[in-house]
Amino acid sequence: MSKGERVLNPISKQELERRWAAVRDQMGTAGLDALVVQGFGNMMGGGGYFRWLTGMVAPTTKPQTVIFPARGLMTLVTHGNFNEEKKFDGTAAELPGVGCQLGTPSFAAVSYTCGYEPELIGREIKKSGYRTVGLVGEDSMYFGFGKRLQQVADGVTYVDATELLDPFRAIKSPEEIALVRRSAAMQDEIMEKIRGHIRPGMKDFEVMCYGQYLGQMLGSENGYFLGSSAPPGEPASIRQRNQQGRTIHEGDILYFQCENGGPGGQFTHLGRFFVLGKAPQYLTDAFGAMLEAQSFTLKLLQPGAKCAEIFAEYNVYMRGKGLQEEGRIHCHGQGYDYVERPLVRSDESMTIAANMNLGLHPAHSNQKMFVTVCDNFLTHADGSIERLHRTPLEIVEL
Repeated sequence: MSKGERVLNPISKQELERRWAAVRDQMGTAGLDALVVQGFGNMMGGGGYFRWLTGMVAPTTKPQTVIFPARGLMTLVTHGNFNEEKKFDGTAAELPGVGCQLGTPSFAAVSYTCGYEPELIGREIKKSGYRTVGLVGEDSMYFGFGKRLQQVADGVTYVDATELLDPFRAIKSPEEIALVRRSAAMQDEIMEKIRGHIRPGMKDFEVMCYGQYLGQMLGSENGYFLGSSAPPGEPASIRQRNQQGRTIHEGDILYFQCENGGPGGQFTHLGRFFVLGKAPQYLTDAFGAMLEAQSFTLKLLQPGAKCAEIFAEYNVYMRGKGLQEEGRIHCHGQGYDYVERPLVRSDESMTIAANMNLGLHPAHSNQKMFVTVCDNFLTHADGSIERLHRTPLEIVEL
């Protein structure tokens, strides 16, 4: 077996080279000698900057950090033995574009090891003579790592280079769009199969676990499942695994949301309501209002539209309908992270462009109910919006 056979859903060499060329062009403009990008926790949909730039996955809490130079091969620091060093020519299937791999046995929960990785990174930065280094995704780095890094590399100027990558991540390439479509199709299949699995007597988490099993068998690499059940008159809302212990009864309402990435790690999300009986009229009416809110929003997601203005107009619409304004996030980009730019809300400076994968979930809640409809959409240059999911826009009565 060749080593390449072990890599599931690898990003093509052409796609990685496209990303690297685009970033290096901007690095030249910004006067950056190198970038430092750290990744961890990809299993739950975080650390996407690392995966986008390298094509590699950092699945656990053990950090992986890459030095991406303006010219030449990358240096990767990852979990390994003390003083471990391996040389590559950039063509290894598991380590595309990497020329050197350094190892160190650091652990996030063992605080005295937090300096091991930055000391290796700082040593390589000084050895290479880099003077201006961009940090990408500072919020995706361990605090101890970042603090120590700036202490060990004297004379180096560090700048926040996150926004250098954000526009490239937000606009999907043809290869990325193909992976996004696979993710949406996977979730449609999960949603179709889950309807035949739900029955009274099950715990909420058992439904979610079956959804996760289906996703894994269909090639999902990461993510989680959200939702819960409740009797009519109480909200069946978005809850995480530790709050999914309720037993489902006849007549209950169940909200089920796939929040997982498909083969290749691109995220979409899909959420629907299931009722073990007849849906109460108040839920049917509220769900219909969310479908109208979804349709209203889609008309606003035009190339060149400002996200902050879309958000403001949406909340005017919701007020006019006597519905709850959005105070968190209305819709957002998705990719290697389950939430990434652009965010449709008041603090976003980015504008809508063609080939964005946007998750849209208008919502309304009160003491009696929680209601939403969650789907993903792809923007096109001609202004049209494509719904990526094929699951019917309806409440499922079982």
